[in-house]
Amino acid sequence: MTASRSQQDDGDHVTLAVAEVYELALKVLLKAGLSNEQANPVAEVITAGERDECFSHGLYRLPGCVETIQSPRFKPDAVPEIVETSTAVIHADAAYGYSLLAFERALPVLEKKAKAAGVCVLAINNCFHFSALWPEIEAITDRNLAALAMTPSHSWVAPAGGTKPVLGTNPIAFGWPRGEKRPYVFDFATSAIARGDIALHKIRGEPIPAGWAVDAEGKSTTDPAQALSGAMLTFGGYKGSALSTMIELLAGPLIGDMTSLQSMEFDGGVKAAPCHGELIIAFDPEILGGSTGDADHAGAEALFAAFTEQGARMPSQRRYEARERSTKEGVSVPRGLYDRVQQLL
Repeated sequence: MTASRSQQDDGDHVTLAVAEVYELALKVLLKAGLSNEQANPVAEVITAGERDECFSHGLYRLPGCVETIQSPRFKPDAVPEIVETSTAVIHADAAYGYSLLAFERALPVLEKKAKAAGVCVLAINNCFHFSALWPEIEAITDRNLAALAMTPSHSWVAPAGGTKPVLGTNPIAFGWPRGEKRPYVFDFATSAIARGDIALHKIRGEPIPAGWAVDAEGKSTTDPAQALSGAMLTFGGYKGSALSTMIELLAGPLIGDMTSLQSMEFDGGVKAAPCHGELIIAFDPEILGGSTGDADHAGAEALFAAFTEQGARMPSQRRYEARERSTKEGVSVPRGLYDRVQQLL
C-alpha cells in the first residue's frame, strides 16, 4: 500500500496499511501496561487477523486485551520459562502472561527437537490466551514441519444433549508444509462458531443462525445477546462434543493445566481472557517418512490437486487471498471500531 493511501477515511471506514495496524495495536498494548516483550507478538497476531480478514481476531480483540492486561491475575511483564523436559517434550511456563511470547521463545527449541526426534510436544502452561492458532501453525510449517495445536478456553459451550456450559470453544488447528507453496492449514473452533463472531453479530445488531447457541433457559436462540448469556453449541452434535472433550483432556489435565470449567472458576467473574494451557505437536516429515520423502510429498500434492481440480475450496484459501489484497490495498476498519481503539490511547 502506498503512503498516500494511508489512513484514508470515507466516513464509515478507515483504511490503514498493514504496518499501521501493527503500530496502532502496539501503542494500545504498551499504553495499557504490557511489557514490550509481551506486546510485540500480541500486536503481530492482531495484525495478522486484520490482514487476513479474520476480523474477530483482529483489532476487535484490542479492548478485551486491555481489560485482560488490567485484570488482577495477569502479569503484564511475565517472562516465560522454557524447560526441555525430555528428548521430545518441552514445557513453557508463560508465568500468567500471554501464550504468544512463550510460544515465540519455545519455537527454536521445538524445531530443534522435532528435527532430531521426528516429533516434539510443546506444553504451554499458565497462559492467557485470546488468539487464533493458525499464526503459530504457520510459524511451524515455515520450518518445514507439520503441526497440530489445540487449547481449551472458558466454559461457554454446552455438550451435545445438554443446555449448560461445560466445554470451551476449544479450537484445533493443523498445518502441512508445502515447500514454496503456502501451507495447508485449518483452524476452527469445536463450537458451532467462534465466540468472537457471536459478539460481532451483537455489535452489528444482526441475528445469529439457529443452531449456534441456546439462551439461559436452554432454548434455541438467534439473539446474540441471549446466546452470550446462555450457552454456545458444538458443531456436528455428538461428534463435535466428543472432539471438544478430547481437547479439554489433551490440552488440560494431560499437560498439568486447567479445563475450561477450571479456567472460568479461576477468572472469578473478572471476564479476562481465558487462562489455561496449550498443546502443540510438531512432526518432521523427513524423519517420519524416511526414504519415501519425495513420494510422500508427491502424494500430498496429488491429494490437494484432487481438491482444486474440481473447484473445491482449500482451508485458508480465503485467508491467503485476503492477505494478498490487504498487503496491496490496506485493511478497511469500521469507523466505530477505529474510534473505540483510538479511545484506548
